[in-house]
Amino acid sequence: MADKINTKKEQLNNPLHGVKLKDILEYLVEKHGWEKLALEININCFKINPSIKSSLTFLRKTPWARDKVEQLYLKMIQE
Repeated sequence: MADKINTKKEQLNNPLHGVKLKDILEYLVEKHGWEKLALEININCFKINPSIKSSLTFLRKTPWARDKVEQLYLKMIQE
């Protein structure tokens, strides 16, 4: 029971809680564009024929890349 309460508290403090990866990516593309996004985060899915669909597929399979995208998003919403 205590674990469930701690998990709920952690989620309330998580700024990404309830935010979909697709929404994050669309926001970044709208604000930066693919070219600048590729400069910020050096991954091929942003450089070579980029699309939301292919980028989401890659990011869902690649935790380190997803983390970089999420960190960039958090940095941008705090500015």
